Amino acid sequence: MLEIRCHTSTILRLKTIGILLIAICYPLTTSVIQAKEVVIPAPSVSIHPITGAEQSDRYLPALKNKRVGVIVNQTSRVRDQHLVDFLVKNDVQVRFIFAPEHGFRGDHDAGAKVDSSIDSQTGIEIVSIYGNNKRPGDEVFAELDALIFDIQDVGLRFYTYISSMHYMMEAAADNGVEFWVFDRPNPNGAYVDGPILEPEFTSFVGMHPIPILHGLTVAELAQMILGEGWLESEKDLSLKVVDVANYKRSTPYNLPVKPSPNLPNAQSIGLYPSLCFFEATPISIGRGTPFPFQVVGYKAGSKAVLGEFNFTPISTPGAAINPKLKNVPLQGMDLRKANIRGLQLTLLINWYQKFTAENLEFFERADFFDKLAGTDQLRLAIEAGQSEAQIKQSWKVELEQYKQMRQQYLLYDNN
Repeated sequence: MLEIRCHTSTILRLKTIGILLIAICYPLTTSVIQAKEVVIPAPSVSIHPITGAEQSDRYLPALKNKRVGVIVNQTSRVRDQHLVDFLVKNDVQVRFIFAPEHGFRGDHDAGAKVDSSIDSQTGIEIVSIYGNNKRPGDEVFAELDALIFDIQDVGLRFYTYISSMHYMMEAAADNGVEFWVFDRPNPNGAYVDGPILEPEFTSFVGMHPIPILHGLTVAELAQMILGEGWLESEKDLSLKVVDVANYKRSTPYNLPVKPSPNLPNAQSIGLYPSLCFFEATPISIGRGTPFPFQVVGYKAGSKAVLGEFNFTPISTPGAAINPKLKNVPLQGMDLRKANIRGLQLTLLINWYQKFTAENLEFFERADFFDKLAGTDQLRLAIEAGQSEAQIKQSWKVELEQYKQMRQQYLLYDNN
């Protein structure tokens, strides 16, 4: 059985049940798309999630004789090898590798320039899609029939891999190129929280009217982007999703590869929603230490400090070349064992209050803070002395509306 989903454009979701796949999709046009027979083995029995990339029988036959581009990084694994190497070994014509923030190998600091180059192992051209060149020119897409997105996300609106996906979806639509998403679990998938992004705060760290914790995998978000008409393209996009097998949103999933240099473990990923806002303040969140996004601190000896934990950020190649407060002894809070998940605002509010009590500026990068939040209302509420409960109540109505809209794009059970 082949399950086909059609939104405003033709969205194909391949799902294997049994051995023989035969299906016909009638998209929202007068044309008919006939799917060919594909014989595949029965899915193996496993209690562990099986990522889209690991289910090669669901995509290799369809990619045969097609010119392919891949949007990948260090997380794009097929068990013990990289997806690019796996595709090449299976005679898929990989023409381009597209590298997002942090680069193809994931060894660039946040915001660092990602250059185009050649992959030394395969000789395939690597094209940067981060910085000024967020989508390649049409001449690149003239050499492609299909584009694959296979990157581990962490479920936050300001994590920029989904912004890169958006731009490449638009480019694929404009050039008539199929767009495949090999899905992966969302380690923060059980949480949906935060203000909905307001249009005037749209940026590369927030492109969609979704909450900070959106509760979607990248494939679910791709379906939402297409289904809600958020692509700025006049042409239809053929979106094909290989979903995760044996997966529910509550299924524990430890990432086999860190998704970016400063999210090295499950604790940092769990704290990321609550600590990322400190990036727009004078506070360090541990970049340049062995435990980024697991500590918070400020200059030791300052009256604006909360906590007794001491650490000193240093230059760390591949993760933080020039971290905030480099080589300055800091004092603050060790959160490596803290049970903080989802979006917690208490830390942010407490540090703000401590800073203002000492007449120190806390929101020193207010514009960036508002872009992370997707609104200026969070900052203004903190400045007004509102509690976490009051602040969360302010976005409850819009968040519930989002949750209702989200339901139609979910691929996995919540339990």
